[in-house]
Amino acid sequence: MSDRNAVTNTESPSAAPFFPIITPHTATNGINSTIRPIDMRRNNASLVFSTLFPDRQLSRADIARATGLSRVVVSEAAATLISKGFIREVGPQPSSGKGPGKRGTLLGTNPERLRLLSIDLSQPHLIQGAILNLFGQTITRAEITLGASDQFTVSDVDDLIAQLLRSGQHPVGIGIAAPGVVKNESNVLSYTYSQWHNTDLREPIEQKFGIPTTVNNDAASALMAERCFGQGGPNLLFIQLARGVGSALLINDMRVAGSNYAVGEIGHIPARQDGPQCSCGRHGCLDAIIGTPVLRARMQGHPSDCERIIAQAGRDLAAALSMPVAMLDIDDICVYGPSDIVNDTFISAAQQQLTRDTTSVLHPRTIIRRCQIGGDIVIRGELIPILQMSLSRL
Repeated sequence: MSDRNAVTNTESPSAAPFFPIITPHTATNGINSTIRPIDMRRNNASLVFSTLFPDRQLSRADIARATGLSRVVVSEAAATLISKGFIREVGPQPSSGKGPGKRGTLLGTNPERLRLLSIDLSQPHLIQGAILNLFGQTITRAEITLGASDQFTVSDVDDLIAQLLRSGQHPVGIGIAAPGVVKNESNVLSYTYSQWHNTDLREPIEQKFGIPTTVNNDAASALMAERCFGQGGPNLLFIQLARGVGSALLINDMRVAGSNYAVGEIGHIPARQDGPQCSCGRHGCLDAIIGTPVLRARMQGHPSDCERIIAQAGRDLAAALSMPVAMLDIDDICVYGPSDIVNDTFISAAQQQLTRDTTSVLHPRTIIRRCQIGGDIVIRGELIPILQMSLSRL
């Protein structure tokens, strides 16, 4: 939830993101058939859950008004979600003051029952994970420090999961957030900073631990955290500065993945033709210009020039984003990164450059801002695809 106590909201809220309508069953011949009753029930349950998640408290009648579902359907979906531990009854609805009529019972997300295991592979020098409740709060956490090569293997991921499971918690799903291009919530197709190529993470982990598993891009997971637990709206460009420069895109509350699952892979797109050589072989890529390790090395070499270096990095990022911002009419950009880099100097310089490059009669000012979620942003965001997976199996 948005780092606050759950609140009662009896208005008609819009549904929360990332719990999409389940598509019709696809027959073996590849032709879409009619929606099966089980798909419809799952869809209704997902819609009811999304209306409450993460921290709304509503009655069944409120949910029916908000979703357009009948009260009977809402009651059936709520009963399923309560029995499976996704939601709970939290108490009577406050009196409206309009008479002695019967007050409804409020429903809300249940943080007490289900546990989710989230792994973050995006950080330099370590891999980390946690077991969370449905509010994204940490129950237990663990990490494995990497060696001098800063590399990790599938076996290291197995060890981290095993370490978390020794806490005695029993997660209903495992989510792994990995840098690089991720296909079908399973395969890491490519990852510049490791030897992984078309590496299947999901199947070996599911076989080893017997727990449903999903694999997702780390920047996409961070974007989900900003949308659900932070200040992000339904149209958002999220930028993450970690080992490299990654991004994720949300349009009308739907994450855009792309034909090759590579939306957001901007780190190895040349931004300056005369820039330094990148690890991919090109010159002037964003990773080579504003990647966290590059900027820190530059500042260590020129300690009196730190502010100028950071300001230039902000301008370089904004210049690279100007075209997609104008093309997609994005008005909100959120940047996540270490505080010594993504600071006021960085944001101010980026905002000035972006305003100069993109503001027009057709496109008002785009805001570029610093993400306020803490260091567990990827771990918390990976909660969302685990929930998606779990709801699809109801």
